[in-house]
Amino acid sequence: MTDKSISNAQSAFANSSGVDKPRKRSVWILVSLGVFIGVLFFLMAVEDTIDVQQTKTPPLPPLVSIETIQVNPQSAEISAFAEVKPQWSAELRAAVSGRITEVLPSALAGERVQAGTTLITIENSQYAAQLSAAELTLKETNLNLLKAKNATLLARKEFKRTGKKPPNDLALHLPQLEIAKTSVASAEARVLAAKRQLEEATIVAPFSAFVTERFVSPGQTVNVGDSLVKLADNTTFELVVELGRNDWSLLKKPIMGLSAQVNDQNGQLIAQAEIRQGGGFLDETTRQYKVYLEVKKPGAEQLLSGDFVRVLLPGVTVQNALDIPASSLTQEGHIWYLDAQDRLQRLTPTVLFRHDDRIVIKAPQSSETKKETWRVATTPLVSFLPGQKARPQNVEG
Repeated sequence: MTDKSISNAQSAFANSSGVDKPRKRSVWILVSLGVFIGVLFFLMAVEDTIDVQQTKTPPLPPLVSIETIQVNPQSAEISAFAEVKPQWSAELRAAVSGRITEVLPSALAGERVQAGTTLITIENSQYAAQLSAAELTLKETNLNLLKAKNATLLARKEFKRTGKKPPNDLALHLPQLEIAKTSVASAEARVLAAKRQLEEATIVAPFSAFVTERFVSPGQTVNVGDSLVKLADNTTFELVVELGRNDWSLLKKPIMGLSAQVNDQNGQLIAQAEIRQGGGFLDETTRQYKVYLEVKKPGAEQLLSGDFVRVLLPGVTVQNALDIPASSLTQEGHIWYLDAQDRLQRLTPTVLFRHDDRIVIKAPQSSETKKETWRVATTPLVSFLPGQKARPQNVEG
């Protein structure tokens, strides 16, 4: 074979290969499209089958947690917070001036003292001298009174002996007698004042209390009105509770003399308080009623002045009430319940009072005859709809 023949054969083979490549590419594209279309038809067929199967099984009603609650009388219990304050709190001040001669250990801050305990003494020599002078003056005025009485008596006897009538009171020495009597009364008052000043030089506790603060030291000179010590009563405490109109209307009346529980911040009972008085006026700032209570020792050892406590006041008994979980009340103020056909219904209750994690509401008026039992949803959802079928699941209250 010649070189020319070989060259022509190679050219023909090359031309035939160039024509076959586009044909093969087209075949593969057609095959791919066919497979893709087949997959689409398969998926559509499967989807139609799934839809048909779902429509054959209806969805179950939602599961609703409920609490079965009976309509019963409920005794209201009004809860409020109050600060414990001593019934008596005094800052003792100097009634006389002078140098502090002694500050007893009982006057140190933190000490518990009984009524009449000596706390501080002030130099009293000048007041003792004033008392002696006042007592001397009293004796002199008593002597003058005796002289005046004697002079009046002698004058009366003289006029009686002579049978003459006294021309005036001066003849009987009556003005002198009245002056002598007044002088005695004045001298007696001076003696009492001097005794009081002498007593005021010794500072004693006016009531049983804790010493909360001391202001003076030995050797210090004080004037009248200077602060000495501060006392806080430790035998009787006072509490003041403020109530709104709704809580006040639920309070048992008359309230005077009723007992109330005093709990700490953990809810533990620490004392029993007695209601001393309440109502009568509204606070000018808060526009609320005030109830005054007092706690007396013994029996209140756990109660401390300055503590913040929770007070439980006795209330009236409300008939036809429901005690429901606090979680049953939605933010919009509704509750959801199940009717006899297990369908959800909604209503807006009248909240009477709250206690712990429960709410007491007025039993709603049912269209049924005297409905005594309510199935209340404990955790209502925003997806609830009136008339919606539900599956109840009872929970313990």
